[in-house]
Amino acid sequence: MTRLRRCCRFALAGLLTGMALLPPPVHACAACFGKSDDAMAKGMNMGIFALLAVVVFVLSGIGAFAIFLARRAARFASEAAGSPATASAGPGLGSPATPEPFFEPTK
Repeated sequence: MTRLRRCCRFALAGLLTGMALLPPPVHACAACFGKSDDAMAKGMNMGIFALLAVVVFVLSGIGAFAIFLARRAARFASEAAGSPATASAGPGLGSPATPEPFFEPTK
């Protein structure tokens, strides 16, 4: 019997220690608890909208850059298909002819 009592005491002490170490219940702020007309809730909503605007702006920039690259590739492809000299030299490299001088030579 003494062994059973000792085991029960040990289990009870462990249970009480575990309950003492549990964190106390916390209460949510006005933004999370449901008082949506509070200034804190309005501020949090404005913060969410500001971050959403940043994400939309960045994704729009990425999309615009992708459209720019697609149009540029299509333009170079059409220029390369238009003249055989440019097509052999590669897109955007121009013809292998001599370049025009920057100044008029004097005679």
